[in-house]
Amino acid sequence: MHARTWLSVLSLPLVAAFTLPVVQQGNPPKPQPKAGAKAAPQDPLAGLSDIQDVLSLVQQNYVDPPDMEKVVSGGVQAVLERSHPLNAYLTAEDVRLPDPGPAEAGLMVVKRGIYGTVVAVTPGGPAAKAGLQAGDVIRKVDGDSVGRLSAWALERKLRGPEGSSLDLYRYNATGDLTKTTITRQRLAPGALTLKPGQNALLLSLPDLGSGRAEEIGKTLTAADRGQTLVLDLRQCQRGSVEEAAAVAGLLGLKGAFATLQEAGKPERSLAVTGTGAPFARLALLVGRSTLGASEVLASCLKKGGVRTFGERTPGLGVERTRFALKQGGAVELVSRRWVGLGGEKLDRQGVVPDQVLRMTETEDALARVLTALAAPAPAAPIPAKAS
Repeated sequence: MHARTWLSVLSLPLVAAFTLPVVQQGNPPKPQPKAGAKAAPQDPLAGLSDIQDVLSLVQQNYVDPPDMEKVVSGGVQAVLERSHPLNAYLTAEDVRLPDPGPAEAGLMVVKRGIYGTVVAVTPGGPAAKAGLQAGDVIRKVDGDSVGRLSAWALERKLRGPEGSSLDLYRYNATGDLTKTTITRQRLAPGALTLKPGQNALLLSLPDLGSGRAEEIGKTLTAADRGQTLVLDLRQCQRGSVEEAAAVAGLLGLKGAFATLQEAGKPERSLAVTGTGAPFARLALLVGRSTLGASEVLASCLKKGGVRTFGERTPGLGVERTRFALKQGGAVELVSRRWVGLGGEKLDRQGVVPDQVLRMTETEDALARVLTALAAPAPAAPIPAKAS
């Protein structure tokens, strides 16, 4: 059995020990069953004493003296990642580490087993200048294997002092591992852009940070609402769902926006905020770098009848929470999930466009979308009959 596998097996009850109270938070204790009722399910923590025995046997009898701290922490991290790749275990030393620095590499990497997948590259940032693209596979970061890093540690490595270098080892088109060196830099917030076309506008949104909805409102004040507006979310990577709901209101949507699911709490519905005059026609562009809050916005617009073009989004409509541990460490858990108006869980399938449109950075996105809008909408697939 591979070392990582048995570490996971050993540590499963340990993970349950600190994650189960989070999941059960807010749930009242169940009454004791009456006589003759079915037996209660087995306590998932009942095996903790066995795990303690196994760890002692490993410590006393393994052929090489093991580092038990690494055994436990490595196993806990492996099990956490089986639940979600963004979950992370932090030791007490990790928690005390200083901020790595204000400069960034300009990309977002999500761990997938022993590899990392680039899901977003900031336009004009260091990674983009070095030729990295969404979909690239990263094997090592500054010489450290991605498989040994938690999501938290991986994110830290992408940041550092301004002007510092970062070595990424990625696979090229032929499958060879190549080294790319990036110089970190401070990244200014992306600029909102409005591109005019023939009786149409292309509004490109770089993020959903605080105040972005107000900025969009000012940008569209003088716009002719009789035109077609194409909202480009292909590079919209950060921001809040509340800001996304405000943007939906500016575009003329009303009513429900999304549903928040949180461990141990009842589901909470979020409504569209604000009111705005709708455009004669609204279209949407999404892609592999449409992340988080922008996926929730895209889901709402699509459910509202807005024709959606581009590529499937990654499915990162989640939020993390850090929980402190008694020994000084912590765990970061995906504790919130956003569910779209169609019931889609936005941490899984993401948003699927009505029509796939793959474009290069140099292509005229507005012209491509207008051409697609002029063509008849593709017929919805006929569901298979039950046999």
